[in-house]
Amino acid sequence: MAGPEADQTLREEFNRWADAGKGESMEHDHWPIAKPTLGLMQIEPTDNIVDVGCGAGWLSRVLAKRVPQGRVVGMDISDEMIHHARRASVDLANLVFVVGEVNEIPWEANFFTRAISVESSYYWPDPAKGIREIYRVLHENGSAWILINYYRDNPYCHQWGEKLAVPTHLLSAAEWEKLFREAGFANVAHRLLPDPTPTPETYTGRWFRDAKELAAFRAIGALLVHGTK
Repeated sequence: MAGPEADQTLREEFNRWADAGKGESMEHDHWPIAKPTLGLMQIEPTDNIVDVGCGAGWLSRVLAKRVPQGRVVGMDISDEMIHHARRASVDLANLVFVVGEVNEIPWEANFFTRAISVESSYYWPDPAKGIREIYRVLHENGSAWILINYYRDNPYCHQWGEKLAVPTHLLSAAEWEKLFREAGFANVAHRLLPDPTPTPETYTGRWFRDAKELAAFRAIGALLVHGTK
């Protein structure tokens, strides 16, 4: 599925997530892997940053406080997520939220010094096009950072695809790097970021069979792919 139909399917699913309050729970789930990513990004106070697939805006708010002389743009395909994000961010003058899809980022070329996407890219209908769009809106020497928990090199997440209501792309680290290089990025590399969150004795969620599988997944960690324009 691609094009407007895929975009609408994604929008409807993430609107449901927003209504269920899942946007707000993302910070708890994703901060343990996002925090080291922000350290690696070497953010400057004057940076302009786009947060692609920002959800309810928790990471955009963190970023806005780190770039007091810059600007953060949070973008999500879900208008309900953006509504939640705006409502929670009224006190941050250097932060704006826009409804948009990564295939056609609603922003001018060569503007941002950093781009980040946390747990969004495997939902993109056309990941190659999305990465090309991120390249377009980045300034020369700007960098892109994509953080992914669902990828081929971690076998403990493969079952997620059949549990999700929307299509996903299960790509390897090498395949994500290839998309970066084909889009024009230089200095492309990846690393794995283990999640240090303590594992509960009993796991009752839907994503893993048991606590042992969750612990194994976290020990391998998330995939971080990055490159420079």
